[in-house]
Amino acid sequence: MNVMLKAAHAEIPAYSPSGNECALFEKAWMRQLPLLLKGPTGCGKTRFVSHMAAKLGLPLSTVSCHDDLSAADLTGRYLLKGGDTVWVDGPLTRAVREGGVCYLDEIVEARKDVAVVLHPLTDDRRILPLERTGEVLEAPPGFMLVVSYNPGYQNLLKALKPSTRQRFVAIAFDFLPKAAEIAVVATESGLDEARVTPLVALAHRLRALKGHDLEEGVSTRLLVYCACLIDSGMSAREAVRAAMIEPLTDEPDVRAALLEIADAMIR
Repeated sequence: MNVMLKAAHAEIPAYSPSGNECALFEKAWMRQLPLLLKGPTGCGKTRFVSHMAAKLGLPLSTVSCHDDLSAADLTGRYLLKGGDTVWVDGPLTRAVREGGVCYLDEIVEARKDVAVVLHPLTDDRRILPLERTGEVLEAPPGFMLVVSYNPGYQNLLKALKPSTRQRFVAIAFDFLPKAAEIAVVATESGLDEARVTPLVALAHRLRALKGHDLEEGVSTRLLVYCACLIDSGMSAREAVRAAMIEPLTDEPDVRAALLEIADAMIR
């Protein structure tokens, strides 16, 4: 297969690999395989896709899925323009026509008809039928479909069906080991590693409470926010409360307990 990598003109977003995910992404793109990323909120899935798209010099179209996202939002619809009815491509259709990476973030949040649209793109056909226009688009070699979801948020009403999951090559993401996470947070925020270290230790302590008092643990994203606030002059206690405690819970008793843990670990 002769697939040429485009030269990346934009700066490549920083990303710290934790395994072979970069090589797997590149091989999947070269062999035209769809990719599924699964892992907790804020562990780097979206940054990873941005990093790899820029590294490969590919256009990136990102769609944040939600309860009202329908297949038509991805494929396109007829709209009135200047008194005429014209077809306007959705982000998925544009990516199939032009090539590049189409990234559907939190795919389980979308309506069920979205999976039906994706199925013919994720097998050996690699086609996108557009019923309203009568077109059947063939994905070019440079097109890649990437989707992500957080398994911790799945329930009976919002779950990725096995028939859909088994159409993708999958990568499981998790939070980085302490040393690597300290380095990432320090780099992203500008706060020195010595001051980042207790923040990461606190995050690991709070993550251990997931499934008990908390639905989700502290993300690396929140750690970066916290470190940015401290680097800007805010006290560590105020920053921890604003970026690592308040976003996790609305329950007064749980919040008080988390603050007590934070006060014991952050000076």
